[in-house]
Amino acid sequence: MAAQCWYLYLLECANGAYYAGITTDVAARFLAHQQGKGARYTRANPPIGIVAEAQYPDRSAASKAEWALKQLPRDQKPGFFQGCGQSTGSAISSVVISSLTLRI
Repeated sequence: MAAQCWYLYLLECANGAYYAGITTDVAARFLAHQQGKGARYTRANPPIGIVAEAQYPDRSAASKAEWALKQLPRDQKPGFFQGCGQSTGSAISSVVISSLTLRI
């Protein structure tokens, strides 16, 4: 059985805040957040776009990267992905910086 990759993602919410999380399917999770089926925070503050995502080899690595991302001030969060999350010490398979914005 092949190992499943995990992703760290950063969303921009309607109120201008960022929301970070981990998942195995970013598109499906984004849709769940938009439909009000995601986290409590995104039910109250729906996401309008995916800012960035990074692929990790396992859930543990993605969780560690998520923790490191959440420790940063707001203005440094998008840069975390440009730096490939090097502060976590975890291997990253790929990074996508997106300008995708979906209006609801």
